[in-house]
Amino acid sequence: MADATATAQLESRSPVDGARLGAVPKASAREVAAAVDRAAEVQRLWAILRLRDRARYMARAAQAVIDERDELAVLLQREQGRPRAEVKVMELLPAVETLQWLAEHGPRILAGERIGFSRTQHPVKRGRWSYEPLGVVAVLGPAAEPFATPLGDIAVALMAGNGVVFKPSPHAALAGERIARVFARAGLPEGLLRVVHGHADTGGALVEAPVAQVRFTGSLRAGRVVAETCARQLKRSVLELGGDDAMLVLADANVTRAARGGTWAAFANAGQSGGSVGRAICLHKTYDRFLDSAVAIAGALRVGDPSDPATEVGPLVSRERLDRLAELVDDAVAQGATVHCGGRVDAGASGAFFAPAVVTGVEPGMRLWNEEAPGPVLVVHRADSEEEAITLANASPLGLGASIWTADRAKGTRIARELQTGMVWMNDHLVARSAPQVPWGGVKGSGIGRARGAIALRTCAEPKAVTWDPPVGRPAWWFPYDASLVSAARAVIGLRSARDADREAALKQGSGALATTAARWARTLRSGR
Repeated sequence: MADATATAQLESRSPVDGARLGAVPKASAREVAAAVDRAAEVQRLWAILRLRDRARYMARAAQAVIDERDELAVLLQREQGRPRAEVKVMELLPAVETLQWLAEHGPRILAGERIGFSRTQHPVKRGRWSYEPLGVVAVLGPAAEPFATPLGDIAVALMAGNGVVFKPSPHAALAGERIARVFARAGLPEGLLRVVHGHADTGGALVEAPVAQVRFTGSLRAGRVVAETCARQLKRSVLELGGDDAMLVLADANVTRAARGGTWAAFANAGQSGGSVGRAICLHKTYDRFLDSAVAIAGALRVGDPSDPATEVGPLVSRERLDRLAELVDDAVAQGATVHCGGRVDAGASGAFFAPAVVTGVEPGMRLWNEEAPGPVLVVHRADSEEEAITLANASPLGLGASIWTADRAKGTRIARELQTGMVWMNDHLVARSAPQVPWGGVKGSGIGRARGAIALRTCAEPKAVTWDPPVGRPAWWFPYDASLVSAARAVIGLRSARDADREAALKQGSGALATTAARWARTLRSGR
């Protein structure tokens, strides 16, 4: 009996030393299906709630995060292995910003609008379109950003009127439970948000369940499986599959600032954030200075236990990530790359620690160039021209974000249009979803759809058009057809021409048919038939 109980539990362990932090029950496939059914029952009532009333729950959830910020910071630091400063700046603050932005702007974004019909063919028709909830949305959260990222996806789905079943990463089970607690403290109807725990089999059961949409953040390999399942079932999906972001350091860049910003974006969260910089492509004029600065900054970063306020880089979330990262770096070195600093370290604990590494000599054909490195590794590459820098930045199967470091905004804007990514920042690199207004997401192998911004809200709902016509009269194109209708339709098409001669000819040739058709319609209005 004890063995069965142990099998049914999912343990949360510290990535620093492997200490047990707690346990949650694992959900079977049957329990996942029951959670979806329960959320669907409650969602029917939630869907009819006014938008401004749903917004109040978002505001109260934001306040719950604020009230519990110290407890949450301790939990996330222990379970995620992040320095306390990063937890507050890159997890808690973005969560609050997202919830408050949804509370303030969500009702307007989802309000719909009046339909402006053309009076040529629809002289009396009126209508509006609105956003209707989809039903139950499945949210599958990541390991490395376990609080703000899934909380935002959940909040977007709830604001749009949906129920949610949430599967946290097995590396962040306790963080998932605290997300549910935040919404419970906000007074969310019981059962509207359900949490199911487990590994890939639990996630698979949730994707296969009768949910209306899947919002997934994770690896490219797992994302392909999710996408294939959703495609077979004609089910909506929003997939964020990470990236291998490039930063372009142009000849006129402030190199000192670029090195500071680039190393932060590459090494914050131990390089595991969606949007972490993986490649710094420097013009010939800036390459040496950038490389020297990046190596100096990386070498000075303190790696260790994140409970120490002086620690700047904590462990990776798992040994598997550490092994894969080391494999990618070793493969590059075997092909001629040079590691200037960083690598596996013994930080006095059993965690998966990897010191920030700066690597040169990595070519586009190498795995370290083409695959997302799941940790703190920055590849620095030289380009002889802006055109070559753009080509190198685009030479990746991934396309989440990129940054351009330049003093010339117009030039940066021009280059941004040529970069094959979902987001481009100039003189900054956004690692966390700290701006909920931004439509966060990528192109190519980095995913489908957007996780933030107005577009994310609207993709969590179904546009529905509702029109109204007076209950009298008969449109001219209803049966029966005759020659006058054909002539009138031809004249109307001609009257839409951009050429004066066409319009004059249409009016001259079709005036009789137009008058006959209009008179027929007027008679039906008077008769009411």
